[in-house]
Amino acid sequence: MNLNSVSTNEGYVWVRQGVWLFKQNPLGFLMLVFMYVFIAQLAVMIPLAGVFAVLILTPALSVGFMTACRQTIQKERILPTAYLAAFRSNNPEVKKRILQLGLVYAVMIFALSLIASMVIDFQALLPFVTNDKPITPEVMQTLYYSLMIGGVIYIPIAMLMWFAPVLVAWADMPPSKAMFASWMACWTNKGAFFYYITIWSVALIAIPLILGMLMDVLGLSQYASFVVAPLSMAGLTVMYCSFFATWKGCFTGNDVEQLSNHSDQF
Repeated sequence: MNLNSVSTNEGYVWVRQGVWLFKQNPLGFLMLVFMYVFIAQLAVMIPLAGVFAVLILTPALSVGFMTACRQTIQKERILPTAYLAAFRSNNPEVKKRILQLGLVYAVMIFALSLIASMVIDFQALLPFVTNDKPITPEVMQTLYYSLMIGGVIYIPIAMLMWFAPVLVAWADMPPSKAMFASWMACWTNKGAFFYYITIWSVALIAIPLILGMLMDVLGLSQYASFVVAPLSMAGLTVMYCSFFATWKGCFTGNDVEQLSNHSDQF
């Protein structure tokens, strides 16, 4: 497994490749995302234990979605069982390592939550959850501040975990080595990742907010959720598809040429 160094413009290419991949089987990918959201919502109904279980299984589910991306390129059908790919490995070490990686991820997220609670006033964000108070400009300012702080704190975790699940499952790496390789891949290609994340930040945060505000000004706020929610879900699914493009761009392996060539078709 060779680490590649790519140009900054590659970040845009990854987004395009994600769009192309999504277009090959939109219903299959949307099904996987809806499944994840539904299961996660059920799990979080169990205080603490449910959240912890979702976090532990997140690396395995990530491998499942990446497997579905690879199956799509190979013209194979996407099934819900793709999420079990990491646990169906012929190597018993992979099953153990992917759960170990999930445990590390869960601990890091809980640590991040603890740190965030020291600098973010979550009580001020309650209007977004309860809807029992008007959302004031001060609340919006607190929301943007919280998103910025949370995003900055999450960056080291994202760099460690971006490729780690796939490296554990497909490159047979132990969790510690996989996280180090993931960090190095993100750091080596930080320009491309900055461009890539900027595009998705605009697509998934700025555009829905502007669209919601525009509909509010036009007196159509009651219909905003029917427009913004489907668009956001589709955008999120395309972003997940583009994760596979980042993997093939940063690490030399199978399907690189095929994915790159197909992405030029749009």
